[in-house]
Amino acid sequence: MTKPDALSREVVLRRLAEGVEDGVLMTLFPGEDPEGLRRLIAGAPQPDAATKAPAAMPTHTPVTGCCRLFTDGASRGNPGQAGAGAVLLGADGEELATRAEYLGICTNNVAEYRALLLGLDEALMQGCRELAISLDSELIVRQIQGRYKVKNETLLPLFQQVQQRLSRLHKWSIAHVLRAQNSRADQLANQGIDGRND
Repeated sequence: MTKPDALSREVVLRRLAEGVEDGVLMTLFPGEDPEGLRRLIAGAPQPDAATKAPAAMPTHTPVTGCCRLFTDGASRGNPGQAGAGAVLLGADGEELATRAEYLGICTNNVAEYRALLLGLDEALMQGCRELAISLDSELIVRQIQGRYKVKNETLLPLFQQVQQRLSRLHKWSIAHVLRAQNSRADQLANQGIDGRND
């Protein structure tokens, strides 16, 4: 007969950490990184504060001038299979980076926020200090501008994560563009969905 306490505390915590979805973690702990929370729950060693680079430190030499970021999220079914796309341009208009990522099942608005986060992370990593952001979701743009309040409980933690990333920039702006002006990011978002099994 198996004892009730046959499972160790470590095994239980590790399985719980692996099984909790990102959305649940972000709702319970707004503004926190889901992977960091999983390591914490599972009891994994955390990076030493003395050796960990500050979050605001770019991994590349800071970019001079204003970078441009185009992002787009796509959800086939809303909610449905979703992807995120981001295109980062330097001040000279040269493409610094592109990202395409599969997001799993989520709504279009969640995909739009996740795409924006993907792009902001890339911009910070590339060393952008000034950023002009463009996306074709009028709702997300107006929420980031403070013109609309974020009432949806699923979107609120994503909104807070965006605010945290924006606070690391010296200067930023965000604007709504027509879908035709955001075609490259849209292409990458769909590429993220199509490449989910790669």
